[in-house]
Amino acid sequence: MTAITIETLKEPQQIIQQQSESAGESTQPLPSLDEVEQILGYEFKNKRLLEEAFTHASLGLGFSNERLEYVGDSVLNLLFTKQQFFEYPDLPPGALTRLRAANVDTEKLARAAVKHGLHRYLRHKKPLLKEQIRQFSEEIQRYPLHSNGLVDVPKALADLVESTIGAVFIDTNCSIDVVWKVFKDLLEPIIRRETLKIHPVTQLYEVCQKRNLKVKFVDLWKESTGFDVFVDDQLVGRGKCSLKKEIAHNRAAKDALDNILRILDEKDTNISIVEERNV
Repeated sequence: MTAITIETLKEPQQIIQQQSESAGESTQPLPSLDEVEQILGYEFKNKRLLEEAFTHASLGLGFSNERLEYVGDSVLNLLFTKQQFFEYPDLPPGALTRLRAANVDTEKLARAAVKHGLHRYLRHKKPLLKEQIRQFSEEIQRYPLHSNGLVDVPKALADLVESTIGAVFIDTNCSIDVVWKVFKDLLEPIIRRETLKIHPVTQLYEVCQKRNLKVKFVDLWKESTGFDVFVDDQLVGRGKCSLKKEIAHNRAAKDALDNILRILDEKDTNISIVEERNV
């Protein structure tokens, strides 16, 4: 039988502060999670679930929000599956899958965390996270709904939203209806069929395929943290990102897409002018 110690009986917040003191760190009072309940519009019956949802593994407390994140991820997928099945009775499974994926991906959830200030209550020891969140908050201003892979997303923010969803799900005795009621507005703006954008890499290939144009990405990430994009051996796009290779690839595709669409528009306009003159 496992012995119950005084440490086991302490609240997570007490443990965090005690560990900080023993490590010689400054002990600023942790923000009250009562404010989180106000943001959610939901009062937890089991406050321990709320504490767990906002405790990152980097604290090394022996518990974290990882298990609740696992639950929340599944619940969130189920919620959007249910909602979109009835909202779009004419959409095939493939289209529904793309629509759901856009609403539950890392960037979309991280946006919700920042928008409602949930990140301010995450207990962690990730020294770079504050700056990552600041940069993310600035970069998403250029993309009101979704960047489609063009910005670096702090994954801890998306995990936080999922763990909070998981906590509410468990606290309500696994009621997906209550969870949807709590989080529906928090997840707005929800991406819908008419606002869903195609990923820039996919769109570039689709545009060029229709014109029988050959697309080639040149990987320069190790040399210059970037990619060059050639269409029919002509340089049409460049993109860089020192943090993640995938983002550099996406940015190059977006730049190439913008340029090739402009080139094709100009080409079509010139053809139309010539045809009109020949009439």
